[in-house]
Amino acid sequence: MSQAVGNTALAYARVWHHVDASDRVLGKLAERIALVLMGKHKPIYDPSVDCGDYVIVTNSRNIKVTGRKDEQLLFRKHTMFPGGLKETPYRDMMQKKPDEIIRHAVAGMLPKNKLRERRLERLRIFPQYHMGIQGANILRSWDDGTLPPDYDPTKITTTITLQQNWRTGTPDKS
Repeated sequence: MSQAVGNTALAYARVWHHVDASDRVLGKLAERIALVLMGKHKPIYDPSVDCGDYVIVTNSRNIKVTGRKDEQLLFRKHTMFPGGLKETPYRDMMQKKPDEIIRHAVAGMLPKNKLRERRLERLRIFPQYHMGIQGANILRSWDDGTLPPDYDPTKITTTITLQQNWRTGTPDKS
């Protein structure tokens, strides 16, 4: 018995999304990233099926928190030795590992089940605007959800070049 590949295969295909974290609120951004990682934006969503997409976050050093969280927020981890509780304030964490702040927030918004680690592996976070070779995979930006007019996957993609292509409608000449 042969089976034809229908539209379902296209629905399960994973797309790469790009988001610029500059001046975005941590909680709202983490919620939206978690929804895309779970696949809730797709019409075929099923809680028991891992059908989410990839997400690339750039400029994680420029993320904002509301209120006095930058003074009060503590990140805790335990070494599993007696007296091994380590507390790191938000400001120190922002200097050393800004990507771990976003990863920790997104992990808290994903369901606590066996698919959680697999979903977090599809989250790529970069502290600056340059995202390396993975920028060539991007199909959607969260500004308006469309492709740039002259999308060239062979060019190195950064946050700046993506914004120029989307806003001006012309490719970058560099």
